[in-house]
Amino acid sequence: MTPAEKWMPMDGDTFVTNEAFIFNVFGYEHPPGRVFAFLKYIPARLKKFFHVDFLDSTWTYEKGKLFRAEKLYTAKNYQIFVQTLRDHFPDYVYSCPFRTKEVISAPLTSVKKVYVPRACLQRLTRLKNRDTLEEMTMKLVKLFSKESKISMKDFGVHGSVALNMHRANSDIDLVVYGARNFRRLERTISRLVDLGKLSYKFSNRLDAARKHKGKYLGRTFMYNAVRKPEEVDSKYGQLRYMPVNLVSFECRIRDDSESMFRPATYGITSYVPEDAASVLPIGKIPKRVVSMVGCYRNVARKEDKIRVSGMLEHVKNLRTGKSFHQVVVGTGTSEEERIWPCQD
Repeated sequence: MTPAEKWMPMDGDTFVTNEAFIFNVFGYEHPPGRVFAFLKYIPARLKKFFHVDFLDSTWTYEKGKLFRAEKLYTAKNYQIFVQTLRDHFPDYVYSCPFRTKEVISAPLTSVKKVYVPRACLQRLTRLKNRDTLEEMTMKLVKLFSKESKISMKDFGVHGSVALNMHRANSDIDLVVYGARNFRRLERTISRLVDLGKLSYKFSNRLDAARKHKGKYLGRTFMYNAVRKPEEVDSKYGQLRYMPVNLVSFECRIRDDSESMFRPATYGITSYVPEDAASVLPIGKIPKRVVSMVGCYRNVARKEDKIRVSGMLEHVKNLRTGKSFHQVVVGTGTSEEERIWPCQD
């Protein structure tokens, strides 16, 4: 656990609020005194305010019972969450002047405890009496570190293990810091699968494309990338985003160097519209696709073809005055926004 007053919010960090909400941090750009996040766990006493379908399973954090929405990332549920927070917990809704819309954002004054994946793994390393899942987590990280030559300091753990609210059948949810380390770990896991020491676990085509989920000693694990501080190259308020219209198109990946993070960014080329509304003049053809939805991280590599539905945005750099267009997937306004890998 990291003291809130010393915290620099990074994607994938988790925090607990005074109301006992548990949020996950989204992205790396945050307004002064606030943090963009999505609500993951809701305390039992506040569940009545949220009119969404909940999982049958419950979690326990510091003796308090928690519920989680069955679907965390749908546009409908996001809108319900924004409306509920606006009506009952208005401090958690922020009118962003650079996106001209309301978004979920917690004031730092509401943050009670912070869980940073790297610090959570260090705590687990020092723990003397680890349970079965905690011990398995340590063995897996040590295996990855040894085989990939990535320092243990560049790994982290989040999810239920990080918050000490895991159950016997919980998954192992890992973080690796840095784009270069992520690619190295990706290659290492592929090699370990070939050697029979691990296996991949695919539930759908996106899982098969990402290869971020697997089995170790019969236990499901997953891993994702978080930027190192030196890889954060943008600041809140530097860019202004204006929605234009929904578009659907095919394109090729030009640059996949930031596709493993959240938001996931793909440099694109060879834009081909799929309908009349998506036919654009040259000046509006997007130069990149940005996914706010985590499941579209790392689903395609350079030269791959993808099919995209999302919101075309005009982006202006307020410092330089330069502008460009991008397509955003996961605006929270439509269930039709997606990225889909194609097969040539």
